[in-house]
Parts: sequence; structure tokens; C-alpha cells
Amino acid sequence: MLRRFFDLLCITVLLCGTLQAQEAELEGTLPPVEVRPPEEPDASGDASEAADALGGFGSPDNLFSDSYPLLSDQLIGRAALDPAGLNSVLRSEQSLFEMPQFGTIVDRGTLDERMSNNMFRALQNEVGVTLQQTGNGQLSPFIRGLTGQQVLILVDGVRLNNSVLRAGPNQYAASIDPGMIERIEVVRGAQSVLWGSDALGGAINIVTRGADPLRGDYSQFSFQQFVGTADSSSYSRGNIEGWVGGTGIFAGGSYLNTRDLDIGGGLGRQPGTGYDQYAGDIKFSRMVSDTSMLTVALQHFEQNDLPRSDRFLPFVLGPAPNGSSRTQRPTYFDPQQRDLAYIRLQGVADLDNGLYDTYSATVSYSRTKEGTTVDRFSSNAPSAIPTRREVGEFTDDMIGVNLTAAKELADLGTLTYGGDYFYEDIDARRIRINDPALPGAMPMATAPQYPDDSIADRFGLFVNWDGQLTDRLSANAGIRYENLNLSATPDFDMIGPVSFERTYQDWIGSIGLGYELTDELRMVGGMYEGFRAPTLDDLTANKTAIQNVQTVPRLGDLEIQPEHTRTYEVGFKYDNDRIRFQVYEWWTDFRSIIGREFVGTDQFLANQEAYLNGTEAYGEYLINPCWSLYGNVSYTYGHNRVTDEPVSRIPPTQGIVGLRWRDKELASYFDIYTWLVRRQDRYASANLGDIRFIPGGTPGYATLNLRAGTALGQCQQHRVSISLENITDKYYRVLGSGVDGAGFNAIFGYEFVH
Repeated sequence: MLRRFFDLLCITVLLCGTLQAQEAELEGTLPPVEVRPPEEPDASGDASEAADALGGFGSPDNLFSDSYPLLSDQLIGRAALDPAGLNSVLRSEQSLFEMPQFGTIVDRGTLDERMSNNMFRALQNEVGVTLQQTGNGQLSPFIRGLTGQQVLILVDGVRLNNSVLRAGPNQYAASIDPGMIERIEVVRGAQSVLWGSDALGGAINIVTRGADPLRGDYSQFSFQQFVGTADSSSYSRGNIEGWVGGTGIFAGGSYLNTRDLDIGGGLGRQPGTGYDQYAGDIKFSRMVSDTSMLTVALQHFEQNDLPRSDRFLPFVLGPAPNGSSRTQRPTYFDPQQRDLAYIRLQGVADLDNGLYDTYSATVSYSRTKEGTTVDRFSSNAPSAIPTRREVGEFTDDMIGVNLTAAKELADLGTLTYGGDYFYEDIDARRIRINDPALPGAMPMATAPQYPDDSIADRFGLFVNWDGQLTDRLSANAGIRYENLNLSATPDFDMIGPVSFERTYQDWIGSIGLGYELTDELRMVGGMYEGFRAPTLDDLTANKTAIQNVQTVPRLGDLEIQPEHTRTYEVGFKYDNDRIRFQVYEWWTDFRSIIGREFVGTDQFLANQEAYLNGTEAYGEYLINPCWSLYGNVSYTYGHNRVTDEPVSRIPPTQGIVGLRWRDKELASYFDIYTWLVRRQDRYASANLGDIRFIPGGTPGYATLNLRAGTALGQCQQHRVSISLENITDKYYRVLGSGVDGAGFNAIFGYEFVH
């Protein structure tokens, strides 16, 4: 595994060296617009403009770079360390107003306003994003009715998704420390042309913090502390950063501890919701020339004794909604671990270069490690003792290479192209102990969650074009070739070990259009293809509930095929000094979705057809430069044409309405808003036996929330904040979650920046 990683590293370094040599042979250089050499701060105070790029509360000079930026001023791909945004979610730098898709950005200032001690708060209330938690400390974002393997999550343009992410809601979006985030880019709709398999519902790119070369030579220390009452949580984060000459460094670490959650409605604390986690990260940046930069980054995240909360619900552990009986199965994840290391060379090329203007080359190593302990009981009686214990662990090592370049074609627009390759090696084991409470109970090996020594790799090439067709009509179009290979030897209950290999490949295309009706109003639309190949989890996972399904991929004509979607959307964007909004209507046609079908009492995987459609809207009205009214709403509907029932886990209609005050000079803010969610009782049959779905339908709810903060001290180095969540102590549960909503929760925050 390590040998393969170093071979790929050497290949990438050679490629990067070739690019650099080609640059050196050409005369003249582009002005370093995107990747700039360090400059001395302007004594007149203009250096604050560089600090504005931080997006607000994280800025060293003031809370807000621009209290309410225009859509046209919010750029996906804006980062000093990312020339032309090649590692952004769109692989280019585009404003929210100009891009044809529905995109939003959560900047550092917004993250601090939300007092983000976990990823749930970091993404909470984003337009059309529903956040499901099977356990506290776990998170699975839904975008346009899809989640888990069907939504792509990236960290600095490196995919977090791998071949062992579980179907449906899984916990891995929570394995990111919000304190290390510079901004979050969210784009709704299929992004498979740019990123390959998995990006059906949308893509989320987590852009991490780094030293800022635009600030010149500087050094800074910051410390942040959040304390919450509903879960007795404590989150602490410290950072150091600086830039000297052509070298910068950013490093930080955090620790979070939570106890059982006090849920709404006066129902007390929910068992199985306490856990702790710690994280650390470091990013080293070096200007290797006036137009190129080398970045080396390391990240580590780990949770311990993390309960699966839906298996600690004594007051709902009676009969299942479909009438079946069930017994408790306490489940702990320990450890729940994510590691990421990457080295990246990126820069701006010479004017005379005929192949590229900007480039980025990345070699990455990702590691997902998960340990589980499951106890099984014969009854739910308080005196019951476990009859069986299963202890398992798997590790997914993934190495990758990502090469991207962009070329301006004068009046013909911009061409972005590249390729990516990822290789995974899975190691897994599991033991079973019968009657673990008895002295001398002996463990015995059993089939692990995934076959040991399974292998998966994926390779893709893409080309994407952006340009103007007329003075008012803009377009982008792209195409990708994707190839995936799987090999494993699962041990089936009925037939024993079976070795198999699978290869999936496809061509994927997309086109987006934007028409400028006026300077302030754009009409946008497009057609975007999505693609997701079956994964090792789909084909080999040892899941008792669907064990018999594993024979299906071997049966010739019944072999499981990739998922294919076509998303059609049309929308309007309006952007002026007082009013900004985005509104979209979309339709996703699932020509092939991997679902489950029953044959007698057995479940089998099968390709089915389905459709989803919905509406998303966001708007903001500036009463004056400080006061703003804002809100968003999303509606999603899904139906499976084969089973003639709702698509599983379709989120209910929901939205927020709020009033916000921000004062840049006082470095202060105040925000009061309500979160409104409609009842959802359109369950799929697979949901009826799921303890996470409230029988008869998940009730609607409305919560009232308030946030406020200000900066203190002559240099505004002290910042204090408070958040009051669910002020009316309303009981609620997000659809399909194993964690009930927090009751009244007061969060107190303090940050020191020096």
C-alpha cells in the first residue's frame, strides 16, 4: 500500500516538475493575481482588504468584511491558496450570481455566528440541506432528497467519500472539525461531470484554513471556547498561524466533550448521546516561485465511545411501527477516525503557454478507521444480560492523484480539464463472544463487515467549458469518462467465500445556461447527468438484514448496474443593493436507482426507476445597511415507480424566517429566527420497521432561536457571543434521526485573537 502511494507521489512530482520546467523555458510571466508573493501591510490600513477575504468573524481586524455581500461578490473558489478555484466545488472561480446552479457559501464569519462546535451547526439551516443524525456526533446531509453515498463530500477538493460509506444516512460528514474550516461551498444538483461517482444530489466542499499570503509578514494566535447547557458540552480550539517571507503555516487543535442530551418537551435527557472527540490539523505553504505554491496539509479527527443513539431509546423500544418485536442492541463506535494528508503544487503559468494558464496537482492519502462494539440482549428487561457481543473494526486506506488545469481561450471562454485516480485497500476483522458476561467466554472469528483485503479503484477524465454565447447568454458544458473496479471475497452465510471482480464505466455530460434579463436579474437552467457505481458496501457488506442480497451481483442478467440520473432545473437570480434571491424548480429522473425488493421473506438489491422533484428558494431584503430580513424554503417530493411508494427518507417541507442586525464598525451582530418544518408521513415500506421513524408520521414543528455577539477591547481582540436555541423548549425530531432535537439550549462563546 505504501509502495503504491510513494510511486504515485513520485509520478505527480515528476509531472509537476515538467510543468515547472516548461514555465521556466518561456519568457515573461503572468502577474500573480491569484497566487501572490507576500507583501508588506499597507500602513494606511488598506491591508484590512486582505483580511476581508476571511469572510468576517474569523478576520483579525473586524467581525464583518461586508455585512451583507451581494451574490455577485460571493465567489465559489475564492482563496489565496487556490488559483482560479481549481480545487473548489465547481473547479473554477464563479460568483453565486453568475453560476447556473444553486450554490451557497458558509464563510468563517457565519460559522462563528452559528457557534459551530460540530458540523450540524456548521450546516444547519442551509437552503435545502436536511441534517440527519442516527447518533449524536454523527451527521448525514440530505440534498434534494438524497444522502449518504449519493451526496459527495470533499475536503480541500479531496473526496471524503469512499467505497465503504454505508447506504442511506451514514455518520461520516461529522468527522470534520468546524474550527479548521475557512468556508463551506454547497452546490445542489448532480456534479458527476466534475467529480465522478457519488455526486447525484449535490456536492459539499470543505475548504480549510491556512496562512494568508495577502497579509504580508504576520503572526497570530487565537483561542475559541463554546459551552452549551442542553448537553453540558465544552468545545475548545486553539490556532497559531503566520507568514514570513515566502512561507506560511497554520496549525490548530480542538477537543469536544458532550454528555447526554436534554431533549425538548420536558422529556429529560436522552441516553446514548454523550461522547468526546479531538482533532488536530496543520497546513504548511511555501511560495516556490513568484507564481507557484507548494502546500502540505495533515488532518486528524477521532471520536471515542460514540453511541448509536437510536439503540438507546428505552421509551420507543417496544413493538416496531410494522408490529414486529425487537430488542435492544447498544452500539458504540470506538474509534471513529478520519485522517487526511496531501501535498499540492499549484500556480499560474506563462502568458505564452498554450496548454494552461493555471494548474493544480495533488497527491493525497486518506484513512477511515471504524471500530464497533454491539451487545445483543434476549429481552429489554432492566436485569437482562448480554447474550452475544460482536467487536469489529475496518480500515479503508485511500490514495489519490488529482490533476487539473484551466486555459483562457480569449473570446471563446475558459476550458478546464483534468483527471483523477483513487485506490482503496480495505482491511477488516470481527469477533463474536457468546454470553460475554460469563467467566471464560471465548471470542471466535466471524465474517467482518467488509471482506478483508477488498480493493476498489476509480479513474476519471473530464473537460468542462465556460463562456459567453452572446452578450447576455452564458453557458457551460462538460463531459467525463469514469471507470471503477471492485474486487473482494465475501463470505456468504449460505454458500461460503466467493471471489468476484466488477468493472463499471460510463460517459457523463452536463450543460448549464444563464441569460441576463437585466443587470440585476438572471434566468438560469440546465441538464446535469449523475452517476454512481455500486460500491463494496452495496455488494459485499455483511448486514444481517440483507445478507441474502449478496448473491444477486453474481446472477448474470440480474447484475446490479450503476445509478444514473438526469436533473433538469430552471431558476431565477436577483441581485441588487436591497434585494437578493435565488429560486429554483428542479426535477431528477432516476433511470436506475439501487433499491431493495422482496422475494418471499428475502430482500434483494435491484435496479429500479424513480423520480424526485422540488422547489428551493432563498431571499434577503436589506432594510438598511445594518438590518436585514431573510428566509429560505425547500420542498421535495419523491416516488419509486417500481414499488409504487414514496422514495425512502424524503425530507419534509421546511424553511427559516429571520431578522438580523450586523454592524461592521461595532463588530457586532444580532439574529432572531424561526425554523419551520412540516409534518412528514409519506414513509416508504422500508421505514416502517425503523425505530428512527415515529409511527404514524414525524410531527411538524417550529423553533424560536436567537444569536448575538460583539467584539471587545481596543483592537477587538476579545469576542463574546451567545446563542439561545429552541427557546420554547419544543419537542421535535428531524425525520429519520435517532437523536431527538435539543430542548432549550444556551451556548456561550468566547474568542481571543492576538
